[in-house]
Amino acid sequence: MTDTQTLIENRPPSVANLFLERVEATPDAEAYRYPVPSAGGGPDSWRSLSWQEAATRVFAIAAGLMDLGVRPEERVAIASATRVEWILADLGVLCAGAATTTVYPSTNADETAFILADSGSRLLIAEDAAQLAKVLGRRAELPELSHVVVMDAEGVETGTDDGWVLSLADLEKRGALYLEKNPEAVREAVGALTKDQLATLIYTSGTTGRPKGVRLPHDCWAYMARAIEANGLLEAADVQYLWLPLAHVFGKVLTAGHITIGHVTAVDGRVDKIIENLPVVQPTYMAAVPRIFEKVYNGVAVKARAGGGAKYKIFKWAAEVAREYAKVTQDNRRRTGTPSAPFALSAQHAVADRLVYGKLREAFGGKLRACVSGSAALAPEIGYFFSGAGIHILEGYGLTESSAASFVNPGEAYRTGTVGKPLPGTEVRIAEDGEILLRGPGIMQGYHGLPEKTAEVLEPDGWFHTGDIGELSADGFLTITDRKKDIIKNSNGKYIAPAAVEGQFKAVCPFVSNVLVIGASRNFCSALIALDEPTILGWAAENGMAGRPYAEVVASDQVRELIGGYVRRLNDDLQRWQQIKTFRVLPRDLDVEHGDLTPSLKLKRPVVEREFKDLIDDMYSGTREV
Repeated sequence: MTDTQTLIENRPPSVANLFLERVEATPDAEAYRYPVPSAGGGPDSWRSLSWQEAATRVFAIAAGLMDLGVRPEERVAIASATRVEWILADLGVLCAGAATTTVYPSTNADETAFILADSGSRLLIAEDAAQLAKVLGRRAELPELSHVVVMDAEGVETGTDDGWVLSLADLEKRGALYLEKNPEAVREAVGALTKDQLATLIYTSGTTGRPKGVRLPHDCWAYMARAIEANGLLEAADVQYLWLPLAHVFGKVLTAGHITIGHVTAVDGRVDKIIENLPVVQPTYMAAVPRIFEKVYNGVAVKARAGGGAKYKIFKWAAEVAREYAKVTQDNRRRTGTPSAPFALSAQHAVADRLVYGKLREAFGGKLRACVSGSAALAPEIGYFFSGAGIHILEGYGLTESSAASFVNPGEAYRTGTVGKPLPGTEVRIAEDGEILLRGPGIMQGYHGLPEKTAEVLEPDGWFHTGDIGELSADGFLTITDRKKDIIKNSNGKYIAPAAVEGQFKAVCPFVSNVLVIGASRNFCSALIALDEPTILGWAAENGMAGRPYAEVVASDQVRELIGGYVRRLNDDLQRWQQIKTFRVLPRDLDVEHGDLTPSLKLKRPVVEREFKDLIDDMYSGTREV
């Protein structure tokens, strides 16, 4: 048996066990960093928790939950943005033997109530008054919800006669008193955990209908932790910047890997603080979704354009050099094992590094070894750009139903445009129709209370139907083609993968935020295009439209001609049946608030198509124009 097999097969039953092992091994090492806002409005200060300090709080939370009557496998919901208290609360739930139900802070009151009721959650840990407000008037609808614990209790009335609402500080005090009487209670609860016990209920945000609760037992997370360790990508000396939503499986799996490896994690879920935080945190490792890399790329391009013609010309040249350098070096590494490039290209790359790439790396904090990108497809041309600039984006792949990390690119040998190889212990095969099937310890038990839905995707022998179409290379690298249900068949019988076309357009057009290719059962393809507000308004200010509102700018003839030029450039690289024959610029950007995107920023195609049906009908009733 190899060391990797030993590491994975001898895993403990839960991440709670791994947490206790980590605290015992490195009690005084730094575990978490978290920001503390300045009272005067200045820069945040950052504080740290050692593993032992974190354990003290985790034990108090776990014991407090026990004192409130929470029993093994009963659900405790967390509705909060990403912050260190989310992680401590989750670990407290697991160490109490209970199971965490995750709720996005952006989830509205109706859906929050549905998730709490469907999961049978006994207790809710809410971030603040805004999250508490979602359930305050719904106690009659949620008879199983015995208490609400509030992290930030400012403006919240706690300690009421019935004790329904209490602060996290109050919960920890109760737990500390409980431990004085029962000092071994938490360790005994962890010791009693079995691998098949429910650990987490994550509700898929879904593109249609009510979300489904995905049941992930303790063994899923213990396996993920050990598989991430065996993968060798992360080291104990790393500093991770964690901002992804922890209600999403991608964010959650990062906490499991962190515990088994023992590196530092800086936690701050405020997306608007990412650019400000990066030079302060100076991460060596960060996970993100493609939209973040797209925004960085577009921001750099627009800033270069604003610097004048010469500066923009240098940027465009450097971008092409980066892409060519990345493609050549990755191809040579694959063929010969050495990431070499011809002398002339290497010389160009060195010049571009001094002029452009070095500044870009500094913006990421200057110490970044690698980023992992997941949740959706990253446009290859954007991936090649960052690769050539020395910011290595390792694409990965997984689903909520597979505990997130089923595939990841292998460190320096990564291949842009693929999602890498399966994690040790995960099996993959491609069905006859191209669908990716997965099997392994990371696969869910099923959908909560939905045996028929479970049977639709999970075979008796453990193979899970992902719904994604893909191809495996001879040496095991997986390339995702599209979602099975999203493949377009036009009226001429030609098949089109819209995500591939959309990704190419994002690489071509620096102003695009989101794009939706349409063409099912039609005789040509069209597109709905949403533009990034700060980027297009910056362009407008330089082109005689300074001060005009976003809706007026995107409706202008100048913007239509601008975007039309990029569509024509895209079409030059497409097959005839893939080409965008006409398009419409949307009057607003797509976002989570309007329901166009999931909280992990995936496009909800049916929702967008319904919302903008009139524009779609207009494209197919009028004259084609690009």
